[in-house]
Amino acid sequence: MKYLSLVFLVMIAPACQVQKADNRTLNFPAIREKVDQLPEKEKLWIFILAGQSNMAGRGFVEPVDTVPNKRIFSLDEHKNWVYAKEPLHFYEPNLTGLDCGVSFAKALLKCIPEDISIGLVPCAVGGSAVAQWNNDEVYRGVKLLTNFRERATAAQGQGVIKGILWHQGESDGNSERIPRYREAVEELFKTFRAITKNDELPILVGELGAYMKPRETQENWDSINRIIHESADSDPNRFVISTKDLKHKGDHIHFNSKSQREIGRRFAREYLKEVLGLTPCW
Repeated sequence: MKYLSLVFLVMIAPACQVQKADNRTLNFPAIREKVDQLPEKEKLWIFILAGQSNMAGRGFVEPVDTVPNKRIFSLDEHKNWVYAKEPLHFYEPNLTGLDCGVSFAKALLKCIPEDISIGLVPCAVGGSAVAQWNNDEVYRGVKLLTNFRERATAAQGQGVIKGILWHQGESDGNSERIPRYREAVEELFKTFRAITKNDELPILVGELGAYMKPRETQENWDSINRIIHESADSDPNRFVISTKDLKHKGDHIHFNSKSQREIGRRFAREYLKEVLGLTPCW
């Protein structure tokens, strides 16, 4: 019996290891380090990460992602500034993985003054539809708009909000919600700017991917992307990030880690060119 028990343990061990890796928990940092000292308020540039699962992150976290950069901070679940490590988001600990935030910050830092630090404020919740944000619904334990307001207000007390990185749309990509999407997302962005007290706050919006199956669903996603572009055309402070050539992680929904890193760089490139008027230096 003892021998059989040992054989059973050996047989199930690989399966447990695969599950652990698949949940992206293999390299999660055990400890988050609080920021030693914040820079002057004007030198802390804050960017809010909002939307649903592709902004919350579903990519695999690698060891390099757990090494902090001393100029990149993140507002944790207790509203304390910590040195940013992946995963940034924390609402769904068994699902959340690599997102585009740190990649964005690293790329941006290469082209801006060395005395500037970047603060990332995670607010994205997987699966959340725009109407749920507008109605301030509780979704997966998060009161969406209230959470955004509280975290933005806390961050704004110590730095300057410079923009919002938004990725959302999969949950709204159906025949029932598509006709109302433009009106709903414009209402939400107006609310975001009211909360941050900046009617001209830059909002950078990521497209949905071009890899969805079945075909009907991809056509719905393409409709969302058209609406995103049409809506941005009427807003001089909204910019769209292309994702059409990027890849999914095997589920035809979520970007893989390589694509998440590239999306972050594209957010940074767009911000540098369109908001700061700078040529990307990489």
